[in-house]
Amino acid sequence: MRALTALVGALLEAWQEVRVHRTRVLLSLVGVAVAVCSLTTVVALGAIVQQSNQELSERSSGRPATLFVSAFPSGGEPLDSERMDAAWAEVVERYDVTYASRLQNTTNLVPFADGNVEVGTQAVDQPYGEMHRVQMSEGEWFTALDAQQLAPQVIVNEIFWDRMGRPPLESHPVVALGGQGVPNSASGIPSGGVRAVVVGVTPSSTWDTAPSMFMLVDHVTAMQDAAAGERGASAAAPVDPYGGGAPQTQYEMWVPPELSDQLATLVERDLAGALGDGVEVSINRQDWATSGEDPFAVTRTVVTGIAVLVLLLGALGLVNIALVTVKQRVREIGIRRSFGATASRVFFAVMMESVVATVVAGGVGVIISILVVQSPAVRDLIGQGMVSDFPPFPADAAITGLVAATAVGALAGLLPALVAVRVKVIDAIRY
Repeated sequence: MRALTALVGALLEAWQEVRVHRTRVLLSLVGVAVAVCSLTTVVALGAIVQQSNQELSERSSGRPATLFVSAFPSGGEPLDSERMDAAWAEVVERYDVTYASRLQNTTNLVPFADGNVEVGTQAVDQPYGEMHRVQMSEGEWFTALDAQQLAPQVIVNEIFWDRMGRPPLESHPVVALGGQGVPNSASGIPSGGVRAVVVGVTPSSTWDTAPSMFMLVDHVTAMQDAAAGERGASAAAPVDPYGGGAPQTQYEMWVPPELSDQLATLVERDLAGALGDGVEVSINRQDWATSGEDPFAVTRTVVTGIAVLVLLLGALGLVNIALVTVKQRVREIGIRRSFGATASRVFFAVMMESVVATVVAGGVGVIISILVVQSPAVRDLIGQGMVSDFPPFPADAAITGLVAATAVGALAGLLPALVAVRVKVIDAIRY
């Protein structure tokens, strides 16, 4: 109890001294606040940069843990897609996998006002958008009920949308897939092929120069069946851009990382059993968390190095000012010694003055850092439109800033406190 009382008393005394000498320590407190603000901001922005890199990776390879499933007939015969889809649906339902998707890379002939273009198309299932963090600049991603719509729905990139004339999505703009005609002058609807409704637009990157779009696999399959029934099996609308004919289907599921190994074994076993002999099933992960090494270790190392450098610069400035301050307080310290203040009491008092001052300055620096990092302008500048789930201000950054302020105060106050201990009563007379 006595120790607690002594500590509280020392803190109050230190705060009173800081208030008395506030003009003298103001410059040092400004330096500490700037250093802590810089340290906290660097750590917090590092978390945003890491989130940006992580999301960029997840858009191509999926979130941890994404399992990619492949099936290959060993006899060279083509795999029965209907049989594979049925086995896949059964496995997804059996293990209650919420996020699972098929993926087909196809092309569709789309008539624009300036001519027909073969547009690259990704045919996916509805969960694909969440699995790969697909961003939307206009409209919305497919819903669970869209596969039941009679008219196919498409989500196009901005280049596609620009070539359409950027019509408002509220007007339900329509494009023709697989058609050979041009827009009808009366209705404005392209003639020929299958009519699809544009329901969303995805942003195009700077290196994206060609129109592209997303469709649901069920709609692509229906288009293939309709084309095969009307014009023969060789005339299906969407085709495999790499090998001709029907597009090859890939399968993937997003599962909890801690269950990924177990589920991979079970899914591989069940699919192999359902497809029978002569079909080889393989499952692998390609997301950023697959390797045992931390892919963001370099980023964190660089951020930590910058933060430490900023902190050292702030500490150096504080030490210089603190030494000057102690030299100016020799008379005061000598008088306190003449009234019976022990060396330990003087040492602790000078030390605590520095710590209390830097903690207050550190708190101000952390508050400024939060305001800066959380501002929309800074987030837009750092995220560059690539971050959809901005992380909240990291608590560890704020704690790091306050701990750093306390440590800097203790280190910066150590040397002045040692100098203060050496002050004698006679020194007060000299000064």
